[in-house]
Amino acid sequence: MIHSKLIKALSLGAVLITSSLVKAEPLALNQVIDYALTHEPWLQANKYQQQAIEAQSIAAGTLPDPVLTVGLMNLPTDGFAFDQEGMTQFKVGLSQQFSRGDSLALQQQALQQSAEQYPWLRADRQAQVKAIVSEAWLNAYRAQKSIQLINQDKALFNQLIDITEASYANTLGATRQQDIIRAQLELTRLEDKLVILEQQFDSAKKRLAQWLPIDMLNGAVSDESTKVTALMPYQELAPSGVTEVLMGHPAIIAIEHALRAKNTQVQVAKEAYKPQFGMNLGYGYRDDTPMGDSRADLFSIGVSVDLPLFTDNRQDQQVNAAIASAEAVKTNKLITLQKLQGQYFKELSQLSRLAQRKALYQQQLLPQMAEQAEATLNAYTNDDGDFSEVMRARISELNAKIDALNIEIDKQITLARLNYYAAAKDNRINAAQSQGASNE
Repeated sequence: MIHSKLIKALSLGAVLITSSLVKAEPLALNQVIDYALTHEPWLQANKYQQQAIEAQSIAAGTLPDPVLTVGLMNLPTDGFAFDQEGMTQFKVGLSQQFSRGDSLALQQQALQQSAEQYPWLRADRQAQVKAIVSEAWLNAYRAQKSIQLINQDKALFNQLIDITEASYANTLGATRQQDIIRAQLELTRLEDKLVILEQQFDSAKKRLAQWLPIDMLNGAVSDESTKVTALMPYQELAPSGVTEVLMGHPAIIAIEHALRAKNTQVQVAKEAYKPQFGMNLGYGYRDDTPMGDSRADLFSIGVSVDLPLFTDNRQDQQVNAAIASAEAVKTNKLITLQKLQGQYFKELSQLSRLAQRKALYQQQLLPQMAEQAEATLNAYTNDDGDFSEVMRARISELNAKIDALNIEIDKQITLARLNYYAAAKDNRINAAQSQGASNE
């Protein structure tokens, strides 16, 4: 009994230790991106859609099945004797319909062209997932780092409270009591900020639960490799270069493949003006006469053709519909390109402003805030300053540190978004797209 309990206790301890190790393992940005891209179910669904269209293209290029007919012809009703009448026969027929012009080959080509857009749609989805996952991870890192900054200053505020309480114990000034209350109030506000940041941290990590299992989201995020690598020198790229890059974006190329399929559908619609041919063969077996004389069997062959004479309400409208559908896709390509350009330049402007603010904070604001906080604390400890000024300076310095962190994180998020628009330059996504296109 004791031995069994000991084994259970050791097993439980091993599980708890293992769980704590898993929980403590930091979650790196590249690890999150790799896992999300590998386990994105949308990509597999897209592959199945491509396989379905490719199978349809094979079926579309095949002639309809021939039709076999079997029957008794001209059987007399006064006796139903097979040899009574010379017209009576047992007939076997075979008929086959052929396509209008090159419609079968064109339909097959249109479906193949439509299937070619799917690897590019997957590449676009991968670029989207990479940007979304990067932003969620960076927001989690933002909250985690802000918590660390507040906890560092929280210790300082506790020291200030101890100093103020010790000073208050030796004096009877009313201002000293206000100083204690003010310090405790600021400490409470910091506790509230910590709760809010913990909420933001959990929310950002749970955003990743769409791609990552929950057990990977129990720990902290890694402090290493927090920088997003820019795929291009965005701030040095000319507008004409931007257009060239966006024209190679997977979303645009996917639309181009869809447009080729629509243009082929226009050719398919025009094939409806051509006649459709059919051929039929028949063999009729006749029995000998009642007197024993032999009757010759009958062979028949024929060709059928439909004549597309009334085209106004059918063929003409089918062609018009196909042309309008192709023009709609062409317009959608222009709209998508304009949308990508607008969003790109918006993020580029954001990146420039964030770079300016980062330089301002690093070179001027943060050093000045640190000097001010140090000066007010020295003045207060020498009984030459006001405690409220000390608190105000320390809070301002903490807020400036958090603002500087937010600027840096916003810059990295902006780079992740810009990388989506430069997906044509992403070697990993292009390699996956090329492999997917060759395997299908």
